[in-house]
Amino acid sequence: MEAYLDPETYGPYLDLALGYALQLLGALLIFLIGKRVAKALGNVTNKAMSKYGVDETLTKFVSSSVYFVLLVVVIMAALGQLGIETTSFMAILGAAGLAVGLALKDTLANVGAAVIILIFRPFKVGDFVEAGGATGTVESISLFTTTISPVDNRTIIVPNAAITAGNIVNFSNKPVRRVDHVVGIGYGDDLKRAKEVLYGVIRDNPRTLDEPAPLVAVSELGDSSVNFTVRAWVKSEEYWDAYFGIIEEVKLALDANGITIPYPQMDIHLDSTENEEPKA
Repeated sequence: MEAYLDPETYGPYLDLALGYALQLLGALLIFLIGKRVAKALGNVTNKAMSKYGVDETLTKFVSSSVYFVLLVVVIMAALGQLGIETTSFMAILGAAGLAVGLALKDTLANVGAAVIILIFRPFKVGDFVEAGGATGTVESISLFTTTISPVDNRTIIVPNAAITAGNIVNFSNKPVRRVDHVVGIGYGDDLKRAKEVLYGVIRDNPRTLDEPAPLVAVSELGDSSVNFTVRAWVKSEEYWDAYFGIIEEVKLALDANGITIPYPQMDIHLDSTENEEPKA
């Protein structure tokens, strides 16, 4: 005897099963196609930003964000196709997002600061900067931190939020920088001769530039010295070599010309009358 399903008995169940199968197939198609579309749009975003020279770190972050946001939309659409009420899921995701945002507010602040740094470019890798309480050469910029190496070759990792929260000084942004020194000479030395010697030091230094013009001027009559302000312009990449070189050359030139550099000292005068015996 052939087994068969009674349409009157099993028909509604068969229709229901077929309906669920079609819904499941539709949801699967939405997910697979939507995932490919999301990935493709993420790649398009990546290529477009790379084409316009946007920083690689920011490019990866934005393209990944586009992909994951679209993927969430696709998942919600697939669940809706299955007849699942997505409103409650959206509420749960919103609450979870709020909780995560509050828990990771400092981390998210660093990400936001990284976006600002990478978009407005106050500095780039290789620049010598003062930012976030650190001074040195920028080695890398990530989504959470910036790595700065001082002149003594340490490694300082600074949160991006700390950088954007304060002043940023970029010493490498301009092609030339000014070297400033204060040089004191004794009151008994020849002022004009000292000025000529200091100008000669700047003129003979191979790293100093003729334009902008250097400056040697009396800036202060101190307690124990006449102080000159000595300024010279050099290329930014040669700043420290010129800075230390000029100091050494100034000392040698002043010594060679018999001009003294005063230093703090104390003269003690004894009154000889204190040791005399009182007269009768």
